[in-house]
Amino acid sequence: MNSTLSNLKERGFLSQCTNTANLSAAMDSGPVTFYVGCDPTGPSLHIGHMVPFFAFRHLITAGHKGIALIGAGTARIGDPSGKTEMRKILSYESLDANAAAISAQLSRFFGAAAGSFTFANNKDWLADLNYIDFLREIGSHFSVNRMLSFEAYKLRLETGLSFLEFNYQLLQSYDFLELYRRYGNMLQIGGDDQWGNIVAGADLIRRIEGVEAFGLTFPLISTSDGKKMGKTERGALFLDPSMTSPYDFFQYWRNVQDADVRRFLLMFTFLSAEECENLAGKNPNEAKERLAWEVTALIHGREEADKALAGAKAAFGGGGDRGAMPTITLSRAKFNSGYSIVDLFTDTKLAVTKSEARRLVEQGGAFVGSASAAASAAADDPAGLLPITDVRAAIKADSLDAAGELILRAGKKRYCRILAVEPFTKFS
Repeated sequence: MNSTLSNLKERGFLSQCTNTANLSAAMDSGPVTFYVGCDPTGPSLHIGHMVPFFAFRHLITAGHKGIALIGAGTARIGDPSGKTEMRKILSYESLDANAAAISAQLSRFFGAAAGSFTFANNKDWLADLNYIDFLREIGSHFSVNRMLSFEAYKLRLETGLSFLEFNYQLLQSYDFLELYRRYGNMLQIGGDDQWGNIVAGADLIRRIEGVEAFGLTFPLISTSDGKKMGKTERGALFLDPSMTSPYDFFQYWRNVQDADVRRFLLMFTFLSAEECENLAGKNPNEAKERLAWEVTALIHGREEADKALAGAKAAFGGGGDRGAMPTITLSRAKFNSGYSIVDLFTDTKLAVTKSEARRLVEQGGAFVGSASAAASAAADDPAGLLPITDVRAAIKADSLDAAGELILRAGKKRYCRILAVEPFTKFS
């Protein structure tokens, strides 16, 4: 097997390939141009989208030529793969804005990689496509019976598949053909849920151009306890810092199951396989801290990773910088009169609703303490915080330290640092 494919296999990426032997031979003979597509159906990628893009970086670092295809054209329809219902139809303006945001995220991610890559947008050839000509040239090569045999369509037939979505596989296959014609692209990579679409595209190129193209897919990642990778109690783990803060992003990786550390080091970092194995064989907490720092640095930059690490150390009693913890400023006047514990956890976003905050308090998951208490943390609580179990409790100003700071904890792992400030005086 080609050394690049062997590296991907060792790191846990390889799942299915249309022809491993021939793809390996093609890679041995010189650089192969490949692509991975991403539809801009939201303003940010989440970490689940990133598995193919980590493989992308390995491929371009090995000398192959990558195309990141932004699907502002196909997103006008929506991919039914892995969905139980039709995607929400977005305006063209929203799709274009999402495409720009996602391109910027990927540019930052690829920017540090040594290799050749380019962006393409399938809106360039799909937006003004003549439908009759498309059906004559492309649709005639597709068997409806075969399309319905693919898992993506079989699943949707149970809940209802629109004719709009039924066209998606034709359009994605046409992307593969168009990228072959424009760039000499010979390989499409993606998640296992894209296998049917990828195979259809390779088959279309064979039928029309008479050459072999390849498809390579990666496993859909779940955690050792069976949960979908990148899902948190607050939702998906987004790359956009306004949707998932770098601190929360860091904390997700810092708190993964011990059984997942080795696999995630291999897939979500660019440390050597040997270093990943060495880390996984050491203290799990040290390995998870390194994993969290590496992934956060790749997505948000080294400075944000350092700040997240410092904030985590401060929150969990390992020194660090409290200023790097998630921080919110609140009025000191509310503490002077007694800040309702329910309102406090809601206002700091540690609870989404007041009812959630009440449940948190009643179930013993609400903790409060001053920064000075955190500095002299007790062994049973690394942050030195005390549980609050009375939903009628009010936190007063004497709970603040001299600098007006207060630390909150929700559950075992979510922290917030409060800065209580005096209201500004308005001068006439």
